Amino acid sequence: MIYQFRSKAGPDVIMLADLTKRIFDILGRPLEPRGILTFEQLPVLITSLETAILKDLEERSKTSDEVGSEAPKLADRLGQRAYPFLELMKQAKNKDEPVLWGV
Repeated sequence: MIYQFRSKAGPDVIMLADLTKRIFDILGRPLEPRGILTFEQLPVLITSLETAILKDLEERSKTSDEVGSEAPKLADRLGQRAYPFLELMKQAKNKDEPVLWGV
């Protein structure tokens, strides 16, 4: 399934279900076919996602430092994959706009 996130504050962001589910797990929100992230919720959600991205980077650097371990794929980095969604949330927060999907 594909999710399209919209806000008047920025361009639409389209994500596949696997990434969307991972992000919503991080945000502590259920993933529903339709929904809204209000601008009041965005500061906490942005912080949660940024914290998870930093944790992912730390874990990947530890893994790559271990001898004999396989280097993680760059394409699987959370920060790289979640960047467009994170930017949309930041733009929406700055303009006091919600982020919608499934509408």
